[in-house]
Amino acid sequence: MLSALRSQPWTTLTGCSGLGAARISSRFAGSDGSSVERVKGKYRDTVLLPTCSFPARLAGKELLDKELEIQQKCSFSELYLWQQERKAKKEFCLHDGPPYANGEPHVGHALNKILKDIINRFQMMRGYKVHFVPGWDCHGLPVELKALADLGDEAQDLSAMEIRQKAKMFAEKAIEKQKSEFVRWGVMADWNNCYYTFDKNYEAKQLKVFQQMYDEGYVYRDYKPVFWSPSARTALAEAELEYNQQHVSRAVYVKFPLSEVPHKLTSLVDGLTPVSTLVWTTQPWTIPFNQAICYMPDSEYCAVKCESTGEYYILSADRVESTAEALGTEFKVVATFKGINLEGGSVVHPTIPDRESSLVSANHVTMTKGTGLVHAAPAHGFEDYIVASHYHLPVDCLVDEAGCFMEEAGPELCKKDVLGDGNETVIQMLSAAKSLLKEEKFVHSYPYDCRTKKPVIIRATKQWFINVEDIKASAQELLKKVKFIPTSRAIRMQETLNSRSYWCISRQRKWGVPIPVFYHSETEEPLMNSHSIEHVIKLVEQHGSDAWWMLSLDELLPKTLLKKAHSSFDASYYRKGQDILDIWFDSGTSWAHVLEGTDQRADLYVEGQDQLGGWFQSSLITSTATRKKAPYGSVLVHGFVVTEKGEKMSKSVGNVVSPNVVINGGEDKTKEQSYGADVLRWWVAESNVFKHVSLGPTTLNSSRDNVNKLRKILCFMLGNLKGFRPETDIVPNTEMYIIDQYMLHLLQDYSSKVMEAYKAYDFGRVIRSLQSFISRDLSSFYFSIIKDRLYCEEEKDPKRRSCQTVLAEALDAVVRSFAPVLPHLAEEVFQHLPYMKEPVSVFRTGWIKSSSVWKKPGLVEVVEGACAMRDSFLGSIPGKNAVEYDVILVIEPGLLFELMESLQSEETSCISQLNELMMCSQTTLLTELPRDLPADAKTVDGSFLINLEGGDIREETAYKVILHSASKERCPRCWKYTTASSLTPCPRCLEVIAEK
Repeated sequence: MLSALRSQPWTTLTGCSGLGAARISSRFAGSDGSSVERVKGKYRDTVLLPTCSFPARLAGKELLDKELEIQQKCSFSELYLWQQERKAKKEFCLHDGPPYANGEPHVGHALNKILKDIINRFQMMRGYKVHFVPGWDCHGLPVELKALADLGDEAQDLSAMEIRQKAKMFAEKAIEKQKSEFVRWGVMADWNNCYYTFDKNYEAKQLKVFQQMYDEGYVYRDYKPVFWSPSARTALAEAELEYNQQHVSRAVYVKFPLSEVPHKLTSLVDGLTPVSTLVWTTQPWTIPFNQAICYMPDSEYCAVKCESTGEYYILSADRVESTAEALGTEFKVVATFKGINLEGGSVVHPTIPDRESSLVSANHVTMTKGTGLVHAAPAHGFEDYIVASHYHLPVDCLVDEAGCFMEEAGPELCKKDVLGDGNETVIQMLSAAKSLLKEEKFVHSYPYDCRTKKPVIIRATKQWFINVEDIKASAQELLKKVKFIPTSRAIRMQETLNSRSYWCISRQRKWGVPIPVFYHSETEEPLMNSHSIEHVIKLVEQHGSDAWWMLSLDELLPKTLLKKAHSSFDASYYRKGQDILDIWFDSGTSWAHVLEGTDQRADLYVEGQDQLGGWFQSSLITSTATRKKAPYGSVLVHGFVVTEKGEKMSKSVGNVVSPNVVINGGEDKTKEQSYGADVLRWWVAESNVFKHVSLGPTTLNSSRDNVNKLRKILCFMLGNLKGFRPETDIVPNTEMYIIDQYMLHLLQDYSSKVMEAYKAYDFGRVIRSLQSFISRDLSSFYFSIIKDRLYCEEEKDPKRRSCQTVLAEALDAVVRSFAPVLPHLAEEVFQHLPYMKEPVSVFRTGWIKSSSVWKKPGLVEVVEGACAMRDSFLGSIPGKNAVEYDVILVIEPGLLFELMESLQSEETSCISQLNELMMCSQTTLLTELPRDLPADAKTVDGSFLINLEGGDIREETAYKVILHSASKERCPRCWKYTTASSLTPCPRCLEVIAEK
């Protein structure tokens, strides 16, 4: 195992200019201070210290200016078109999920866009032609709300076209703002050719998909409950909700007296009067609309006597104790029976005495909370609606678009907010009727409109739906062929799809693509068919979706269409629909507009986990319905960005981090410093993006420090390649030092690991592999060993050229390996390559060019055997400088000794490869202990297990490391103890000086 090593006496400075300047100690054996100064001045210019103009550190304005300069100089804006025009055998398509054009970018955008860019840059570098078209989701509530926010009540007086114009202007400004930031992050694309859901060609193709789904019978109109946002006055899909885990409801226990005893319970409850069913609900406002009380047929129920009031109640046997405790009383069980025995019974409505509600069987009843009896208001619950459909119960909705009771609900409730004063009034009505047993606050998860951040309700209305039930079997089969990253997300995707039977696609807004339907002004019968939709599509191709609001009915619904629809009325008898398509339908049909080729399938979709029920699903549903194929081959699902405390970022809390501030800093740079784009990109790459990703000062500072460490190592390599010309100076692999060959072996292994990590989209593993290689293998191990060769050998000596060859190969591979993550730094390095006559772009010259001939497993045992003995040596001199010692290695005859002989053929040497690895001044290699040892000699015993040929050759050999103070004086040039006089260079240095 390779351990961290003490550095050689050449110290690396923070700047590349003068990097590695020697520290010369004033303690010089046999010399006074003046002698030391003379020696230092005499040999300084003969040492080849690294120099280059590449800065080892950049910060603040200097860093920001450099990134912008690199973007300009290296033609970042032209890179996408360049790679599109080049010849490539394979293509890679990443379809961009469109963000909302409703505000400034946040760190969630940064996580998503940078992830995509890392993927695209890697695929491009490995030779693929990348297809990536950025897009924006421009329609719907998110944009409309923001566009009208400053108008207040005045917005209600605007015409449809005025609303649409303001919304479009707002969207266009938001797009330009977001686009400029995406460019600043270094995201590669043709930013002059993006897709927008308000583009007329996009809208026309969207309606074409709608037409196909309508023709296939998947689109229908129905009256059923949907999620409804009173604050936005529109229907919502599940994907448009967010759940408030701390929502507080006013829960109530309510009794519904039996009006008709179930015939199977007549004997059990005979004489027990009055008997009531006991119900618990968190939505008291729905009780006026009750049509039934639901029970679970196979569960146990009880008739109990309330000890404090003498009344009798029916409830679940599992809920007797908890309900009695909640009511502060005791229940005495007088009868137990199966739920099915409640069949045929009915109860009196608690607030409407002349109405009765039936007791009905239902499978959605649970025993985890409440009483085991559930009140059903069919217009305000999904399960309630199913029950009503089965038992043919009324589904009357007496709540308007604003979430207020209608006049038909009665004078006490009329115009009152169901979630506010209306709820209070219902509770008072229950209390007045002596039906209210208890009211309590109940904290639970409750759906909110993700745009307005206000609670939603469930409300039955006439809406347009897609029949997902008839599509999802095919969609689920297609999903089995899609690769999910991580794989666990495939299960979640299947679950969300399986739980969905329909998709409400109509929205009560103005800014969007219209549902092209006409209604008869008297009968309200809808008129829509393939011909009428096709006609609207052609108008949209010419005028955009504004045509629906700008053109007359005669233009939208000409006589020819009425004739084809077999209508005897003219256009004046119809009105055009006012609903727009759900924006999930907008974005869910993006494949039809963006993806190229007959297959129209992307290799990859990349979005956050919320899109498992959103864009991933809407895209799959529309593509399956119209083409019987999935629009993607793989799906990468990432988490959300949270604070360093794991908290959700929220503007109201004030903990949102702006990518612009991360890059450029805030107004007060002492509190919000500038990190630049590459640090932001490093944070994305090194994070475990498959879970929630934390961001804050600590993580950003860590990312900055890691990038700075990388810069210093790059600076060292660049500085030591001065004067190296690959075309003439490269040393063939077979002629290299063994340690150099070993490093190429490690480099080839590193290249393979990084390649596999990129292909697996595991960028955290890319970063870990990079850090391990540059810190452990290069900086701590290899650089410490070769500094003497780099600095003190003759400039053109093959030994020096050998390690320079490795440095050049390592620099090239390392830079290419992190280029997709840190494009600015990668291009900056390539601008400083000393052997390039004209700077070239790292992205236009391909991926890592490692060679299979570098792979030499046999060298591992040679180097690691030597390193094992070196570690024994260094471990015995903690805090000391290794060059102050001579080392004797005693190895019993055998394979290990032969391996060490390949590093040092002579018995004693101060210039051998073995001595270089030992990092001491002189190394002696023996098979038995010498007779005479210096008085200060110290012996360390050890052993090394050789494992060759995949385990076929295994041999454990003992060794002794004997160390003692160096027997010679310190060379004033190389600082190794290898000279007869401290004022005279050692033989090796004298030879180098003579050649100079």
